[in-house]
Amino acid sequence: MKHLLKTVFDPKKLAVLAFCLGTFGAAQAQEYRVGYVDADRILTESAPAKAVEKRLENDFSKRLNELRDTQSRLKSMSEKLDKDLPVLSESQRLKRQRELADMSQDFQRKQRAYREDLMQRKNEEYSKVVDRAKKEIEKIAKSENYDLIVNESVYHSPRADITEKVLKALSN
Repeated sequence: MKHLLKTVFDPKKLAVLAFCLGTFGAAQAQEYRVGYVDADRILTESAPAKAVEKRLENDFSKRLNELRDTQSRLKSMSEKLDKDLPVLSESQRLKRQRELADMSQDFQRKQRAYREDLMQRKNEEYSKVVDRAKKEIEKIAKSENYDLIVNESVYHSPRADITEKVLKALSN
């Protein structure tokens, strides 16, 4: 029993235990600063995102208008064919149906190419916005001593939300 007490209450072991408990307690007491950023707001409300949207609209508006015109012509040709169908000869009917089918295929090809080009450009342009936002978030995190910044959460306190700060930094 004496040996057990000496082993358990050994001053060296008690000192190590006290040190470990003190270190653990200090680590537990340390505060962590966590921030939240609403990525959707950054990609819709920030100045760079709005500029991207305007640039894309300007760059792709001509093609979009051409597609709308073609779609309108297709619709009117189809309506005219349906209206004229009873009075058309077989050869005329086949010729107009072929023209309509060819025009429709061409329209679908152009529409698909438009969507692909637009998506590619959007991805390129918005990735630049995301990269710039990440840099601004990092600056804010370092200057305000944040330990962690998240962009998705089940819940976050409004005081943890730094989205406005990021939007303001991006507008400069």
